Amino acid sequence: MKNLFTVHTASKYCRVTPRTIINWIESGHIACYKTVGGHRRMNRADLEAFMNKQGIPIPVKEESGPKRILVVDDDPIIVETVVMGLSEDDHHYEVESAMDGFEAGLKVQSFKPHLVILDIMMPGIKGYEVCRQIKTNPESSDTKVMVLSAYLDKEKFDRMEENGADICFCKPLTLPVLKQEVAKILGI
Repeated sequence: MKNLFTVHTASKYCRVTPRTIINWIESGHIACYKTVGGHRRMNRADLEAFMNKQGIPIPVKEESGPKRILVVDDDPIIVETVVMGLSEDDHHYEVESAMDGFEAGLKVQSFKPHLVILDIMMPGIKGYEVCRQIKTNPESSDTKVMVLSAYLDKEKFDRMEENGADICFCKPLTLPVLKQEVAKILGI
């Protein structure tokens, strides 16, 4: 039944009124059938095909389980502090780390984090490029990117934003503030 929608559930899914769904059905834009009782039902595939055609965003499925966070920094003390602090948080995050941009790219693909906490200045691939790759890849474009860098000035902040960073902070950032910001960006 997860793949069948009523007019009411389809309206919530599309974020429109039930009347709008009925109008789309009656105009032939969405295929549906009627139950014996006269209630309309539509398949998920038909509804999502219409949504894609019209440019209506399809809601991201909510995952159960802990939020995954990837900490990317070449300073092992910062990595250990952030990883330990977030691992011991009441929200029970699943936390992994990467020491450079190359390793971060591999872990984004395998670990599929909800949030990447990213330094800018790292050996090899810089944070700018890591952020750009995360945000331009359809498989990871919804991943939130939080920049945490000692080298953050207006120019670097603007450049990180241009590459898709969601929020930027200067080091040092106290652990309580970091935890608060992580919870906020993850919508917890």
